[in-house]
Amino acid sequence: MSERVGFIGLGIMGRGMTRNLLKAGVEVCVWNRTASRMDEFVAEGAARGESPADVAARSDIIITCVSDTPDVQAVIMGEQGVIHGAKAGSLVIDMSTISPQATREMAEQLAARGVSMLDAPISGGSEGAARGTLSIMVGGATDQLERALPYFQAMGKAITHVGPIGSGQMVKIANQILVVVNMLAVSEALVFAQAGGLDLEKTLEAVVPGAAGSWMLANRGPQVINNDWRPGFTIDLQQKDLRLALEAADQLGAPLVATSLVFNLYRTLQAKGLGAEGNHALVKALEALAGVEARKA
Repeated sequence: MSERVGFIGLGIMGRGMTRNLLKAGVEVCVWNRTASRMDEFVAEGAARGESPADVAARSDIIITCVSDTPDVQAVIMGEQGVIHGAKAGSLVIDMSTISPQATREMAEQLAARGVSMLDAPISGGSEGAARGTLSIMVGGATDQLERALPYFQAMGKAITHVGPIGSGQMVKIANQILVVVNMLAVSEALVFAQAGGLDLEKTLEAVVPGAAGSWMLANRGPQVINNDWRPGFTIDLQQKDLRLALEAADQLGAPLVATSLVFNLYRTLQAKGLGAEGNHALVKALEALAGVEARKA
């Protein structure tokens, strides 16, 4: 891994991803809008970028992992954006979850300057980011994926080329539909179990290994019953992704019945000031309806 990497965005996910690149011996230059977040990575051997354009000028591969479509557009296309520092022949990899159409538009503008782009959104929560076990769904050219593969392997385990540019974002939207509808099922089951007087730990022990088992059930179910709302992914960020899903589904004419229900349930939790809690706090919306709390005794 001889290419220099720039990493823009040191949030819940970006922190673990950057640390795993450093552990793999990659030369990394970092930038974050809140500058103080760069300090610990500089202490661990990263270079400090002055702006996204500066990071791009000092890197061969530039990775972005920020919150929303406007944030990606700002760090890539803005006044001090990556596009103004990236050299011809460099590669931009956006690992955020954003609009597929905006992704394709940015890729076209970068290509006009001789800069390639991959969209490579991720799944696996903060745990996967920290452990280097993320699932990475990649859209873009095969040769650029091969170029990026060693860096992806430092950050994730399941790396799948899903199609041309923009396809990664479409697959990530499908992933988020599965995540939230699965969490709705987990929430309903736990509230039902609590209402029925069951031992919630024993209930999870019984169902996790069977046909109903899933990552969300195994990882978020215990958090719910232990009253642990630390976010692997916040409600506010989840809502951003669901908004992308509902917009894309509207364009495609695809029905997202359960997803739209979850979106509205999350909205009730945001109205109560719970947007910074983990997305598994969806259960609180059902608890409010049922008048019971699914917590272990």
